[in-house]
Amino acid sequence: MKTAILAGGRGTRLADEQNVTPKVLYEIGNRPILWHIMKMFAQDGFDDFLLLLGHRAEQVVDYVIHRARYEGRDVQIELPSTGPARIIEEPEDTDRWRITLCHTGTDSEKGERLRRVRPYLAGEPDFMVTYGDGLADIDLRTLVKFHRSHGKTATLTAIRARSQFGHVKLADGGVVTQMDENPMLPEFVNGGFMVFNQSIFDWLEPDDPLERGALRRLAEAGELMAYVHNGFWTCMDTYKDNLRLNELWAAGEAPWKKWE
Repeated sequence: MKTAILAGGRGTRLADEQNVTPKVLYEIGNRPILWHIMKMFAQDGFDDFLLLLGHRAEQVVDYVIHRARYEGRDVQIELPSTGPARIIEEPEDTDRWRITLCHTGTDSEKGERLRRVRPYLAGEPDFMVTYGDGLADIDLRTLVKFHRSHGKTATLTAIRARSQFGHVKLADGGVVTQMDENPMLPEFVNGGFMVFNQSIFDWLEPDDPLERGALRRLAEAGELMAYVHNGFWTCMDTYKDNLRLNELWAAGEAPWKKWE
């Protein structure tokens, strides 16, 4: 099963607009978060990736090709005669990743990026999609099994996130009765680990924003299911998030790392 990783984000909350590093290349323990995401999927047996590139795509291409080489892997590069992708295989590496690099437009919406890689997903009854900034200790095989059990078009992963702000509870007259620092939010949020079948392309419109577009329409039609993940989940949205993830990694306390 293929996994499409939305790797075109600018990461403006990680740095200013002049920053030269794509979001997926921000490092955790001297490895880009993109590497951590692919390791997460590969450890569960999903090692065929499409990277949906956008902002500073050339830097991601350079990382995949050249960093893999200096890390000692035997990398072969195939340039297809047509299409925007480069295909890289690592036949001697234990992960045996297959990576297709797809230029999907600098500022394309997420759903539009998916529309543009439809030919690379042909023949896949189901495929996974994830963002380029999310990490979790999720069992991806169980997620796929759940998706296949219900027969609907799409599955997202529902998680409970913590508020980025402290909450204050007040009594009459403005008396503070309780202070909660970053409490768990009461509603579920989309954790970003999704599984679609081929009919998703019937729901994607040109320039589709995905969350506010196809996913919303799927929910209204009863074609979207949620797989509830109660374990660890986080996203690297800000510079503070990046520091925290590096601290977890340095301390050997990275919950998403289930590989040896």
